[in-house]
Amino acid sequence: MKTTQSSYTRNLQDHHCRESCCTPGADSKETVTLEFPDWRSRPSVNQDKDTMKKTSSQKHLRKEVYRISGMDCGDCAAKLERRLAAMPGVRSAAVSFAVGKLTVTHDLAESEIVRLVQQAGFEPFKEEKMGRLPAQGTPLWQNSRTIATLGSGILLVVATVMSWTATATGYTDYLFGLATIIGGFYAARSGLYGLRAFSFDMNVLMTTAVLGAAAIGEWHEGAMVAFLFSLGNTLQNYTLDKTRNSIRALMELAPPEATVIRGLQEVRLPVEEIAVGDVIIVKPGERIAMDGVIRSGASAINEATITGESIPAEKTEGDTVYAGTLLEHGALEITVAKSVDDSTLARITHLVEEAQTGKAPSQQFVDVFAKYYTPLVLIAAAGVMFLPWLFFAQPFSPWFYKGLVLLVISCPCALVISTPVSIVAAIGNASRNGVLIKGGAYLEQMGSIRAIAFDKTGTLTQGRPEVTDVVAAPGFTEADLLSKAAAVEKWSEHPLAKAIVERARGIRLPTAAHFKALAGRGARAEIDGKAVFIGNPRLFEELAFDISQFRQSVRALEQDGKTVMLLGEGDRIVGLLAVADAIREKSRDAVEELRKAGMKHVTMLTGDNNRVAGAIAGKMKLDAYYSDLLPEDKVKAVKKIAEQFGKVVMVGDGVNDAPALATASVGIAMGVAGSDVALETADVALMTDDLSKLSYLIRLSRKTVTVIYQNIGFSIFVKIIFLLAMGLGMSSLWLAVFADMGASLLVTVNGMRLMRQA
Repeated sequence: MKTTQSSYTRNLQDHHCRESCCTPGADSKETVTLEFPDWRSRPSVNQDKDTMKKTSSQKHLRKEVYRISGMDCGDCAAKLERRLAAMPGVRSAAVSFAVGKLTVTHDLAESEIVRLVQQAGFEPFKEEKMGRLPAQGTPLWQNSRTIATLGSGILLVVATVMSWTATATGYTDYLFGLATIIGGFYAARSGLYGLRAFSFDMNVLMTTAVLGAAAIGEWHEGAMVAFLFSLGNTLQNYTLDKTRNSIRALMELAPPEATVIRGLQEVRLPVEEIAVGDVIIVKPGERIAMDGVIRSGASAINEATITGESIPAEKTEGDTVYAGTLLEHGALEITVAKSVDDSTLARITHLVEEAQTGKAPSQQFVDVFAKYYTPLVLIAAAGVMFLPWLFFAQPFSPWFYKGLVLLVISCPCALVISTPVSIVAAIGNASRNGVLIKGGAYLEQMGSIRAIAFDKTGTLTQGRPEVTDVVAAPGFTEADLLSKAAAVEKWSEHPLAKAIVERARGIRLPTAAHFKALAGRGARAEIDGKAVFIGNPRLFEELAFDISQFRQSVRALEQDGKTVMLLGEGDRIVGLLAVADAIREKSRDAVEELRKAGMKHVTMLTGDNNRVAGAIAGKMKLDAYYSDLLPEDKVKAVKKIAEQFGKVVMVGDGVNDAPALATASVGIAMGVAGSDVALETADVALMTDDLSKLSYLIRLSRKTVTVIYQNIGFSIFVKIIFLLAMGLGMSSLWLAVFADMGASLLVTVNGMRLMRQA
């Protein structure tokens, strides 16, 4: 896209910097060039007819989202996606097995999409507008698959008992056959659907095994296979839905209605009908329905749904509040700032689901493996079934049966499901703890990275200056010094001035007149007819003040990374104040926890001068620091660290540090609750300023990778054991199904452990 450049010149004197590095003779202006998209440029009619035609054809396209019930197979999800994408009238289709979600862009009737999904054996529920999630189908005990499983199981038990007791033996095969049909109906329907799309999934394998067992008269085996497969699918779908619902429950924390002030009345309205600018009332014990700003009232609000912090945050007029958070006490009037589908909670839910859609490296490997593995299994099974009979004069039935067992044993269901269920559970765990991970790839990488770089301002430090030292001259008190300094500085907008005024809160201030900012040096005013100056030591040297008694204190404080300001009244120095960007309370502990977690290199990147950077790095006990950096210099520093350590994590505010965050292996933005830009740009987002979440993230990453390897290893181990058992004649069809579905359930439950582990 074309861009347009625009330049302007800003006067740096307006900021009257107090740092001693700034001098009155320095160039006090800079030119800033902005680059933005030129939306006025349009292709001519002859220039891009194809593009215009394509745009015209898309006018009637619409994007719809469906929740899919009954999706318990990753291969089935891929098959449905391919079939939908190939339909005439469908522009794009994406099926996420991890969250049971279909997103389709099309110009067809809704019934066509529903019909195709139902043909695949699933039940679609259209997602409502404004971020609201649909009901997730019928309860387990009312689900048609569950009823079919129970019916098949009852018939199987009755037929088995009749067979053992030799009761009405002429009817047992009919009962076994009926149990097979009922239990295997959904698998056969999905398998037939797969064959139409030239896809051979586990439903095809199981249906083939059941039909084969019936063909050689093993009705009991066929019924057992159909029942166990149906039971396994039902249980697996239930456990998977529990994992998926942990994310859906997040969105449902925001109430669907709110009390709105309309004129002189209070009206209860659905959140979809509430507009930005409306005022809603929230009472004690209620959850806030929409993002907004407190117009009146004060309360402690539990923001755990957004930040992961269980300690309530004190909020008062002018503070921002978020949808889904809980009012502990007091009533609030809140001016709505965002629509319901644009709330922080809605964006978090959307980003978490998108993250689960993306595939981690281990999952990509498993998917590629399964793609080639399944056809090879079919060929091998066919070989076992027919080659001994055709070429070695072996009896047909025993070898055909062994081929059926091989089909069932070799089903890759447990292997395919091993990774996504672990990723879903871990990302859900992280979101509940206030850590937003954009995809499985970043989750996996965090555990293996050994170098981390922090931005200084707003990351390791508070991002706002504070008065740290007040030293009064003999004959003056600290209160005298603060009152005079604040009386002058209250007229200034400089951050250092605000820090002094904040420190003097509660002290009575004298009246100051004739305020004047002294660019690069400080400020001047008159109090009780006397000239009062506040600024850096250079200002007082120029004014010929005797600062000898404070020179040693100034030098010591500056070596500690603090900005020192002297206060003079008339012709003498009243005292000095030191201001610094205070280190966050938990920063030192967080760095120590990172080292315990295995981080080998911890560094800091900052635009501050070397003196300040060195002081902060020394207090934090960092391995290295880079100072005087522009944004492009931070990118170079990240690359340099990566050259030494292979991969590097960059932690910043998500906006100013965007280039460095994008360059790092994993970019982490912190304190981004409510920040649109930071939520969208970072690979990982910490919803609060709590750096201790980083060591938690590393532990979660390593546990996730461990669980994935456990699942993959266990899945392969079970296959090998049963293949050996089959070779020794110690396996059967129903045992093979039991092993396959049992392995699938075990890897699912193992993955779900990550939902509660930190």
